[in-house]
Amino acid sequence: MSAVPRSEKPAGRLRRMLDRLSSSQEDLESEELREDAETAGCTRIGDCQDRQVVTVTGTLRTVTLRPRAGVPALEAELFDGSAALDVVWLGRRSIVGIEPGRRLIASGRISLSRGRRVLFNPKYELRPLGRE
Repeated sequence: MSAVPRSEKPAGRLRRMLDRLSSSQEDLESEELREDAETAGCTRIGDCQDRQVVTVTGTLRTVTLRPRAGVPALEAELFDGSAALDVVWLGRRSIVGIEPGRRLIASGRISLSRGRRVLFNPKYELRPLGRE
């Protein structure tokens, strides 16, 4: 037997195929999102620190209208396969194209609110629908 643990061995084509067949759909989607973030040159959400200026990418899981201090706020949960973060647009009731399942790239300064990462009023770019 070799001294290298199985998870660290280079995987052959058959091993990768068997791993994909035995993985759940959620695991496969998470892996795809992590690879997408890496190829886009974005920071993984799981690696983001408080007060850090970042560019992240992922898929919107939920989009809700939730007033904050009497001001309308559109909130969305962005997931990139490593972690989730809340994206909040203050003063907006809706934004065309911001809907669950849509992929986007968002840039701004991370803050922590109630233990969750939040990105307020980010610059964003919707990813083309054809890539999904």
